[in-house]
Amino acid sequence: MTSIRKRQVHIGKVPVGGGAPVTVQSMTNTDTRDVEATLSQIRSLAAYGCEIARVAVPDDAAAAALKMITAKSPLPVVADVHFKAQLAIEAAAAGAAGLRINPGNIGGPDRVQAVIAAAREAGIPIRVGVNAGSLPKEKRAPAGISRAQALVETVLDYVNMFEKIGFHDFKVSAKSSSVRETIDANLELARRMDYPIHLGVTEAGTKWVGGIKSAVGIGSLLAQGVGDTIRVSLTGDPVEEVKAGHEILKSLGLRSGGPDLISCPTCGRAEIDLEDIALEVERRLAAIGTGIEVAVMGCVVNGPGEARHADFGIAGGKGEGLIFSHGKPIRKVPARELVEALFEEIGKETGGGR
Repeated sequence: MTSIRKRQVHIGKVPVGGGAPVTVQSMTNTDTRDVEATLSQIRSLAAYGCEIARVAVPDDAAAAALKMITAKSPLPVVADVHFKAQLAIEAAAAGAAGLRINPGNIGGPDRVQAVIAAAREAGIPIRVGVNAGSLPKEKRAPAGISRAQALVETVLDYVNMFEKIGFHDFKVSAKSSSVRETIDANLELARRMDYPIHLGVTEAGTKWVGGIKSAVGIGSLLAQGVGDTIRVSLTGDPVEEVKAGHEILKSLGLRSGGPDLISCPTCGRAEIDLEDIALEVERRLAAIGTGIEVAVMGCVVNGPGEARHADFGIAGGKGEGLIFSHGKPIRKVPARELVEALFEEIGKETGGGR
């Protein structure tokens, strides 16, 4: 499941494409003009494993703030610019590690060329980003063409534009709020060009629905070798985007590190309060950076087997449960003590977890 894109760009020191590991990125939802709030959020994103941060640059004040943000940011910062080419030029000069533009709304070919010239001078790449909701008029409802195909054709038009200018330091994205359209468009793009691909299901929704849509859309593409960097677009705290992105990569074996929780779905056989126990274990595992596998199982049918397979585990019984460590049952404790006992064992190995 390694990306098949041969070309590579660098966002700061972070490689994208060309066989580099798939990266996780997010976008701040602060007012970019508020430098401290934006930097605080970028630091939070970095703490949860974000590798590239994107910020909106809607006006001159935001462009001016960007210079202070890029100087102090722990992550490379991509400037997201729409409608005003001059803002993209200013962002490049302000230290942005990359630009995100939609060539169709930046003001025509001459202004696109001006942005490319600024990016070339600064030595930074551009993301050519097209969303289903922002297609050019002539691509919105052509006869005999799907919206996914319209996305593809629009992106390829822009790719050709960049290539004619002799600029190849770019990646592309084709996003839709429809999972199916996102999958279809990106599979076709992967067949027809060799530039790095940024994946995401745009406007996916809240943490619950958006997380599912993103996992299906992004995950199915990554499983087929398509995609070099991802953003899970969720309504809410962008930290949740980063956490979801890492889980998608981990589920496909594209990323390791950090704990992995296995818990059964509950059924009539469960004799402990499995949901509350699993949620508390998940909460406390978030503070552990070690790559361990923890099983929380509710009954004796699959519980002991799964608990033995994991590094640490709980196998529930009637109002009590067994604590497992590296395949061996360590002790039996009442249900109310299971979480504490589990983390006592985890702490012996990790030095923390409490």
